[in-house]
Amino acid sequence: MSLFKRSVVSEITSHAGVVFSTLVVVWLSVLLVRLLGEAAGGTIGPDVVLGLAAFSTITALPTILTVALFIAVLTTVTRNYRESEMVVWFASGLSLADWLRPVLRVAVPVAIMVAVLTLVASPWAYRQIGEYRQRFEQRSDLSKVTAGQFGESQDGARVFFAEEPTSPGDELGHVFVRVIDPEWLSVLTAASARTETMPNGDRFLVLNAGHRYDLKPGTAEFRMVNFGHYGVRLESKSTADPAAEARAAAERSSKARSTFQLMADNTQSAWSQVMWRIALPLAALNLAIMAIPLGAVNPRLGRSGDLLIAGLVAMLYMNLINLFRAWISDGRVPFGIGWWLIHAIVLAFAAYLFMRRLRVKAPRNNPGNPPAKASA
Repeated sequence: MSLFKRSVVSEITSHAGVVFSTLVVVWLSVLLVRLLGEAAGGTIGPDVVLGLAAFSTITALPTILTVALFIAVLTTVTRNYRESEMVVWFASGLSLADWLRPVLRVAVPVAIMVAVLTLVASPWAYRQIGEYRQRFEQRSDLSKVTAGQFGESQDGARVFFAEEPTSPGDELGHVFVRVIDPEWLSVLTAASARTETMPNGDRFLVLNAGHRYDLKPGTAEFRMVNFGHYGVRLESKSTADPAAEARAAAERSSKARSTFQLMADNTQSAWSQVMWRIALPLAALNLAIMAIPLGAVNPRLGRSGDLLIAGLVAMLYMNLINLFRAWISDGRVPFGIGWWLIHAIVLAFAAYLFMRRLRVKAPRNNPGNPPAKASA
C-alpha cells in the first residue's frame, strides 16, 4: 500500500474511533437517563436497567457506525484541504478519485458490520428488550414494590408503600396500600406483610395487624375495620410458562422478528422492515463515498458552510430512506423498486459531485483586457 493510502486509512480509522466513542457515550447518557426515569416511575424494574441499556445500544450501533464513518471521511478530506496537504497529493499525480480505494478499504468492513447488526444482532436485541419488559409486566404488583419507595400497579388501581421488614418471618415491614374500586376508596395499613400462593395459582398479600379505612366518594359514608390478618388478591396467574409468554409477545414485533421470518410473512409491513435492514449498510457505503466530494472545500472560505451542507445532505438521505420505508409499508412503492432506488439516486448524485470536482475549467479571458498583439 502506498504512503498516500496508508495515511488516509490510518486517519479515517482514527477519526472514526473518536467519533464512534463520542456518539456511544452520548447515546448511553441519554438512554440511561430515560431508563432510570422509567425505573423510578415503576415502568421497568431497577434490576433490568443495565440489560435494557446494553440491548438498546446494540440496536443503535448500525446508525452510530454509519454516522461515525461519514463524519470520519468528511473530516479527513476537509482537513487535508484546510492544511493544503491536498496540494501535495495533487502535485504528486493523484486526484480526488484516488481517495475511493482507501475510503472503501475502511467503509466496506464497516458496511459488513452494519449488515450483520441489522440483519442478525438487532432483531435478537429487540427480542431481548421485549422479553425483559414483558416479564416485568407479568410480575405481581408486590414484586414491583421496593422497600422505601412507592409502587403502582399496572392499571393504577393500587399504590403500595412498604418499609424494610423487622421480623425474620416477614417479607415486608410496615405497609401502606391505597385501593380504588368502582364504589369505594380504601386505605389499608399494616405492621407487616407476606405473600401466599394458593393451589390454583392465585397470589395474595397477607397483611398482619392493621386497619382498613373505606370512603365512598361523593358521600359521607365511611367505615373502619381493624384486622389481625387481611388478604389482598394480587393476581390470578395461569399455569403457562411466563418466559415462553414473554418470548411470544416479543416476537410479535416486526423489529424483533428475524429477516427470514419477515420474508416468510410476505406482508407490506414486513417488507418495509426488510428494506430498512438492507438500507443501512448501503447507506454507510454511499455516505462514505459522498463524503469525499462534499469534503473538498476551498481553504480560503469558511468551514462551517460546507460542513453544514454535508450534514443536511446526509440527513436528507436518511429521511428519504424512512420515507421510502413508509411508502413500502403503505403499498405506494413496491419492495422490488423501493429497496434500491433511493441508493441509486444518491450514488448518481455522488458521481455528479465527483465530476464537478474533477472537471478542469478553462481560464476566462477578461473582456476589459484583450490580449496584446505583437508589433511588427
